[in-house]
Amino acid sequence: MSRTLLFACDLSAENRAAFGRAIRLANEEGARLDILHVLDPYLPRRVLRELEAAVVDDIQATMIDLREDYALPEPPHLIQIVTGAAFAEIIRESHEREADMIILGTHRKRGHPDLVSGTTLARVLRSAPCPVLTVCQPPTSEWRDILLPLDFSLACRRTLREALSRFPEARLELLHAWSIPGERELGSDSGFANWRDHQVARLRHQLQKDIDQLMEEFNQVPELELVLEQGEPLDVLMAHLRRQPPDLLALGNRSQSGRHSQITSRLLSELHCDIMLCRAW
Repeated sequence: MSRTLLFACDLSAENRAAFGRAIRLANEEGARLDILHVLDPYLPRRVLRELEAAVVDDIQATMIDLREDYALPEPPHLIQIVTGAAFAEIIRESHEREADMIILGTHRKRGHPDLVSGTTLARVLRSAPCPVLTVCQPPTSEWRDILLPLDFSLACRRTLREALSRFPEARLELLHAWSIPGERELGSDSGFANWRDHQVARLRHQLQKDIDQLMEEFNQVPELELVLEQGEPLDVLMAHLRRQPPDLLALGNRSQSGRHSQITSRLLSELHCDIMLCRAW
């Protein structure tokens, strides 16, 4: 069965890197690239007709430029212009096309999580039925180092499967944040410290067991490293990203459709790398 990548194109400068990455991924995965642009439905019909032709021409010209700049072959592709609310049309088209992945550029609102919660990018990330890739790095950059925050959720297991299947030649770092009640009050007690170390060792063993079970499904797997760090998940993740940014962050998306996600908004307001979000289903 052929794969389909859906690229949401808004013709902005921030979208250019994502467009190039979409072309590259379509070629590497042997997928069809569906390029979608959403127009404001409240514009006059005459203006919409003129805009549609101009947008198609611009998309085609941009694709030629990107292919020449990065020496990329032309993948099978389809350009479609629709009208409506951008995030709703992207979600609808991803369902109708049974897209394997949605690719988006970064947004222009940075600096505070509240600025990004209502953007098209944030809304698509909360509601998409398939993995969503948001791109800020040039398409020539290689995804050699991938960071995946690890827990026991179904969304994380799906994300790990996606990473193992899509990037078998990359180095995959699995980051798990842990905290134990009583650490602040009893952390200096030797008996508590021994018990804590024993619990962390048990946790590492269970995580490694789950990882090994998933790896049995694949013939080729990337280099893996399991890292356990103490602290709250968001704090541990952001500190790790600032200290050692990966090429790609693969993250399980457990936010409910239409609801604000603290982790997602924080990541989008402080981008360090390209991000792939995956749901449990």
